[in-house]
Amino acid sequence: MTETSTSDTAERVGLVCPACSPDVETVHEVLADGGRATVRCTECGHVHKEELPEQRTVEREVVVSQDGDSFSSTVEAPAAETVAVGEEFLLETDEAIMTVRITSVELDEGRAEEAAVEDARTLWTRAVGNVTVDATVHPKEGTHDETRSVSLQVPGDYEFVVGETDDLAGEEFTVEGIHLREDAVGYEFDKLDHDGDSALAKDINRVYARDESTSAWSAW
Repeated sequence: MTETSTSDTAERVGLVCPACSPDVETVHEVLADGGRATVRCTECGHVHKEELPEQRTVEREVVVSQDGDSFSSTVEAPAAETVAVGEEFLLETDEAIMTVRITSVELDEGRAEEAAVEDARTLWTRAVGNVTVDATVHPKEGTHDETRSVSLQVPGDYEFVVGETDDLAGEEFTVEGIHLREDAVGYEFDKLDHDGDSALAKDINRVYARDESTSAWSAW
């Protein structure tokens, strides 16, 4: 594991330095926050205490898609913070606090993959705390049943693994393949079909599976 130095992770702010730049702001590292923060000038290394400037925040509209429906809310965020497609955040609404994933950032001039909150007009998102995963379930070998589709309600972080058997909502099946959503990140391919391949429910567009139920069922 590679060690990370304090200077690589410390918050940085623009402040005047009493030692080398009393009139013009220089970049400072925040060594200790709270009250009068302890900061270090990156130009001369002088350590001193200063009141940190408050971050300016802006309110932005958030459109949330959930199981085919959508609604609007708002979020208060630092103006200079960057938001990007694929990022997730907690959104507090009148009904609940939910985890949402950014699917598009709308600017005045169109849509973008990434932008500063200040430049964003609307954040288009999808609820990923609890999700519905569509599954195509093939019949057991040797039966005359037909392929059917089922909808599975699971936590967004529920993991489906190719080759493993799941028992959900009265459905028992072995996962044979997974098709990922367009906004899924961190995967090498958008289709997974090798034993051991896995994906989180919030990243999945559809699961392909083999029926393992012990009781017979009919398409009628």
